Amino acid sequence: MSHSVIPSLDIVRRALAAEIAYTISRMQVLERIPGNPLAIAYRFFDDQAVALMSRLPAFCRVVGMRAGHEPQLEPLLVWYRQHGLRPTFEAVPGLYDAALGRELTRLGLFQSGFHASLIGKPAMAPESGAAEIELVRSAAVLEDYLEAYVAGWDIAEAHQAQFKSNVRPWLGQAGWSLYLARVQQRPAAAATLYLHRGVGYFADAATHPAFRRRGLQLELLRRRLQDAGAAGAELVCSGAEPFSSSHRNMERAGMRLQFVRAKWTPM
Repeated sequence: MSHSVIPSLDIVRRALAAEIAYTISRMQVLERIPGNPLAIAYRFFDDQAVALMSRLPAFCRVVGMRAGHEPQLEPLLVWYRQHGLRPTFEAVPGLYDAALGRELTRLGLFQSGFHASLIGKPAMAPESGAAEIELVRSAAVLEDYLEAYVAGWDIAEAHQAQFKSNVRPWLGQAGWSLYLARVQQRPAAAATLYLHRGVGYFADAATHPAFRRRGLQLELLRRRLQDAGAAGAELVCSGAEPFSSSHRNMERAGMRLQFVRAKWTPM
């Protein structure tokens, strides 16, 4: 794979736009649940920044915050507090400046963690034969995908039926491709590719505990790199906890660190 992607503010913005579009697409599936029990909502405060609201912490975030947004932060924090929620404000290198940090500190937030963003170019890659990779095209295969997914994310058995019901619409979402890895015909790992304006975003990688340490996620990354290119993507991106197995697998697949965002949360 060519490592010719040179990080730039333009690429940062494109990667964030793909991430935001995917996250909102996923939240819209949950928003359609009758009564909106997860309190899904969004507030765009310019064309590149959005406050995401949900009772699920992964969807309770401010993404795309940049220099000059200081006056927006307190009203957003009030909005979250009115709903009894504790958001994460994400600060991205190149978009962040000291004034944002001072305002976040004044509002009682602190830097609580980091998250790595990785980028690369689509590429052909040889298959290792570690697993059979299948594109999910039918409701029957979707059930196998969900079996691997709930096991990989360790979703409690008591909640699995509701979770599966909530996310079955993933199969019909515009821009999404779902992938299932099988080992000896058994559902073993799952992953998603989302396409947005020439960018492929890799999401939702999960491996059944019984099939870990077999290189399945690396195989799924390689397949998505190939399919993203075939679909016309010029760039691919994803995120991971720094130094996690997901981070290392992306590096093995040829992706490289773009930036590390800082997470700010209320004290």
